Amino acid sequence: MNFNLSQIPERNTKPRDHGITMVMDKGLSVDEAKNFMSVAKPHVDMVKLGFGTSFVTPNLKEKLAVYRAHDMPVYFGGTLFEAFVIRNQFEDYINVCKEFGVSYVEVSDGSIEIPHAEKCGYIEKLTKHCTVLSEVGSKDAAHIMAPYKWIELMKAELESGSTYVIAEAREAGNVGIYRGSGEVREGLVQEILTQIPEGKIIWEAPQKAQQLYFLELIGCNVNLGNIAPNEVIPLEAMRIGLRGDTFHLYLDKKQV
Repeated sequence: MNFNLSQIPERNTKPRDHGITMVMDKGLSVDEAKNFMSVAKPHVDMVKLGFGTSFVTPNLKEKLAVYRAHDMPVYFGGTLFEAFVIRNQFEDYINVCKEFGVSYVEVSDGSIEIPHAEKCGYIEKLTKHCTVLSEVGSKDAAHIMAPYKWIELMKAELESGSTYVIAEAREAGNVGIYRGSGEVREGLVQEILTQIPEGKIIWEAPQKAQQLYFLELIGCNVNLGNIAPNEVIPLEAMRIGLRGDTFHLYLDKKQV
């Protein structure tokens, strides 16, 4: 940090397994990735190449090399995994990950229906090659799952080998754990937290109000995902009480 300030909450330091910021790269250029890393590297734990963008991104290997040079884990969005699965090309997907040196993978079923036992089978197979993140929740706003079902799926996927389960929200933050307005489905979130360790969940939270909700609920070391590259620094400031929304969150009122 650039200054000495008291009453700043303690952030877990990298490499960390708790307090993660996952960023969604939806098509940064090679130079933009370099600039992004020059500013945000200390505050980012993993980068997702959103949905299927990696298929059409020019100079993909060169961009991956930028992230690799900064020891930044990168993975392809879950939609790409689903695109391979629905075409019966799961083995091809594994080969693509190996070819591009991607050691993290996201297993999801937000766009297609995969029997859950089969999804867990994919997780088990991929853990032999990669660190697996699995996403729970549908991208279809009309598909509402009961809290017990979220818990059941998350438990099974963690038991199958997922390092983290990701709570679905899409890049807009308007499905899954959120209502169409972006409002948090608070009852769902709190029910999940009665059964699933919060350190094993990455909450997709692209909107500031959503990030604030989880910071107030869980604390500065909550795992947050789908953060835009240009929102990393503002989020980190908000995490530690240096943004108006959280300014009073950590202050000891007896000392101020």
